[in-house]
Amino acid sequence: MSFDSVSSSTVRLLSPEDVERAQREIRSLLDGLGTAILGQSELLERVVICLLARGHLLLEGLPGLGKTELVKSLSSLLGLSFRRIQFTPDLLPSDILGSPILEDQGGSRRLVFHQGPVFANLLLADEINRATPKTQAALLEAMQERRVTVMGESHPLPTPFFVLATQNPIELEGTYPLPEALIDRFTFKINVSSVSSDVLKEIISTRQHGIAPELQTVLDGPQLTELFDLVDRVHLPEAVGDYVARLVTATHPDRDGAPDFVRRFVKFGASPRAAIAIAGTARAAALLAGKPNAGFDDVRRVAPSVLGHRLILDYSARMEGWSTSRVVNALLDAVNEIARPIPQDVEA
Repeated sequence: MSFDSVSSSTVRLLSPEDVERAQREIRSLLDGLGTAILGQSELLERVVICLLARGHLLLEGLPGLGKTELVKSLSSLLGLSFRRIQFTPDLLPSDILGSPILEDQGGSRRLVFHQGPVFANLLLADEINRATPKTQAALLEAMQERRVTVMGESHPLPTPFFVLATQNPIELEGTYPLPEALIDRFTFKINVSSVSSDVLKEIISTRQHGIAPELQTVLDGPQLTELFDLVDRVHLPEAVGDYVARLVTATHPDRDGAPDFVRRFVKFGASPRAAIAIAGTARAAALLAGKPNAGFDDVRRVAPSVLGHRLILDYSARMEGWSTSRVVNALLDAVNEIARPIPQDVEA
């Protein structure tokens, strides 16, 4: 299985200058996010990795941990059009996508499509699991096809298009589980935890009413497009691509070679979309680390955020203390890397 969308003979590989320029621009974005969101450097790096891979992101955590502020800060720093939808039980699909409205034009009346808030570069789906499954499903086509279809007519979404959704833990009252098809469209799911007492002290001391400072744009549209191109040009060696394929295949209990704990505790494994997501985000992680090639370490770094929300465990897993994160970590230990040297530098 090949993860290079274009043959390596036709892709201009990264030069040291390309990597240095990319790191400089990525660092400016991370510094800006770090100004707004204190004490969450690892979280911010994973958010940026997902963005550079052009993926959608699901943030889960208790209310008040800065999930919404993070998305708003990202919009300001990138200068992207931004819309926010507060997902509630009474929200309708048309409230997201838009709808045709009968208008009088030159003496005749006709239906004219009015765009909904989904028509933005960055869509914040706030508390997405408070809406009904029917409303949640309105995002399926948008997230996969980057378009929406209303009354048989398709409408392309702006480029780039990202969905950054927040959700409260499913145990909280008044929430609906996300359907598997929607979960699979999120490249990363990241759990947002509370910060340390030192960070809380800094927030209290430096921010009146907890309001974050205003942020200026650090990357414009052309610069972001160029960064996407640089990520695509990060080399993914065949051995690393094979490791990704074997890792995802091992999540399926009916496949030969699946570890015993997968056969016992996993009901459904990860889709091919997960393998594509691991390959893309591993490239982005490599570029963030200043490397022109993605390695096994980059795969191990992104795999928990890609696989953790996609695996569906059997009911017996919880009884025996197995969570999805434990399964993924055990998978990373069980699936061996290929003992084959990987070049650290590739000539451009």
